[in-house]
Amino acid sequence: MNVKFHVKKGDMVFVNAGNEKGKTGKILRVDRKNMRAIVEGLNMVSKNTKPNANNPQGGIIKQEAPIHISNLQLVDPAKGGPTRIGRRLDSKGKLVRYAKKSGEEIK
Repeated sequence: MNVKFHVKKGDMVFVNAGNEKGKTGKILRVDRKNMRAIVEGLNMVSKNTKPNANNPQGGIIKQEAPIHISNLQLVDPAKGGPTRIGRRLDSKGKLVRYAKKSGEEIK
């Protein structure tokens, strides 16, 4: 599956649907196969764990669950709100992402 996504690891994103609608966070990981992303501090779920070396006590752990990437929009670096993404060639002939709202290039 060689599909280009509009978001990638490290991007600040706005959630536009679901229980976390209206919140923003940073992408920690992208699952390309299932088209989902894990966003820092959002979509938290409780998980039961057995005692192990990292957690000798065991018990209930809160962790982020994946969100489908169609429910995420990149946050515009210039204006701060959610924006759509475009792709264009820069001066060196390299394809770069840019925010359609402000026209600013996304690093």
